[in-house]
Amino acid sequence: MQLFYQNDITANATIMLNEEESRHCSQVLRLKQGDCINITNGNGSLFLAELIEVHHKKCLIAVNNETVYTNPKDFSLHMAVAPTKNMDRMEWFVEKAVELGINEITPIICTRSERKEIKKERLVKVAISAMKQSLKFHLPQINEAVVFNEFVSKTKVQNSFICFGEAPESNNLHQFNTAKQHNLFLIGPEGDFTPKEIITASEKNYKPLNLGKSRLRTETAAIHIVSLVSFQQCKVI
Repeated sequence: MQLFYQNDITANATIMLNEEESRHCSQVLRLKQGDCINITNGNGSLFLAELIEVHHKKCLIAVNNETVYTNPKDFSLHMAVAPTKNMDRMEWFVEKAVELGINEITPIICTRSERKEIKKERLVKVAISAMKQSLKFHLPQINEAVVFNEFVSKTKVQNSFICFGEAPESNNLHQFNTAKQHNLFLIGPEGDFTPKEIITASEKNYKPLNLGKSRLRTETAAIHIVSLVSFQQCKVI
């Protein structure tokens, strides 16, 4: 299946594809009038549509049937990750996390963060591409970057964790139930969280989490958690 994305698509309507997807239809796949495509709105719906007019800037399509796929209401995975100095690594994390089924990503600016600014639009573009490539129909929420203290003060879910190198070894992910839970994990920058940040998170009921004896890069630690939590959730579905 070749999957396309357009957020404003509705069933039983004739609409114009955006320029990027139109170009992909006409110039990359070389589709013709009468061909059918699969398209999602990123909110769980998959539509079947027929190409009425083909143009490299604006393809006209007739949207037919809609199939709705719902996410579990009792489970979510939100990763709050300090942006890496090399943005390629952050984009790699976003790509792989979307492929594995993450729900939400927030870049957090910490005391030791070397990168203080991030372009949300670029991460959204990476997420859209990963969603289409992995044939998923839900586009994760990509948030604007936020300062650490502000984030932990305002964001609360059932399972909230802060991951850092000196966390007790007994506090590993196997000791906690993440399936059928709403989960939030904080991942720090290359220099890890400061003691003050750890105390601040603990005061907000974030549980300390140890990821093992190996010292992991920021993006490696983040994708490690996404993989384990996704696996735990899959076992109960």
